[in-house]
Amino acid sequence: MAHIEFGNDLPGIRGPMAYRPETAKPLNALAEVLLRDDNNTLTRGERELIGTYVSYLNDCFFCQNVHGALAGHYLKCDTGQIDDIKRNFSSAEISAKMKALLGISGSVQKGGKQVTVPQIAAAKAAGATDAEIHDTVLIAAAFCMFNRYVDGLDTWAPQDRLFYVERAPRRAEEGYQSSVYK
Repeated sequence: MAHIEFGNDLPGIRGPMAYRPETAKPLNALAEVLLRDDNNTLTRGERELIGTYVSYLNDCFFCQNVHGALAGHYLKCDTGQIDDIKRNFSSAEISAKMKALLGISGSVQKGGKQVTVPQIAAAKAAGATDAEIHDTVLIAAAFCMFNRYVDGLDTWAPQDRLFYVERAPRRAEEGYQSSVYK
């Protein structure tokens, strides 16, 4: 049971967002730009993977499964592959650039000052642009906030991971500015 009464039975971040649509609107707008905007050289799947990884590090079940399912949908891989990346991205079959960006996102999750000059240099050497590094840091920071919002209010989350996988195509189509929050 959530720490406060939302007046709805929506899972995860959706419950508090429906409770306070005036705060949901800018949060969803941020998610829309960071994760779905087509004016980005990182794919939607790569950006969702960054959010998934940070949510995994923050132990936010809802967010890591929602965004993991979306990353899997966009990257055309299954939850087992996403789980492997979360557990050990350095040995996963992803690009050197994504490995470097996930390393940066893990440092942001610990604290912004944990990002190092060698990490940035390694990302650039692997082909990451300044904009991609910027967006990685901002996605990681935003997900720390989103994860704390979800878990700080003790929202509920469906435990069947298939729930998230089945809804990923619809969420990918609709985006984050769903009418539920308006």
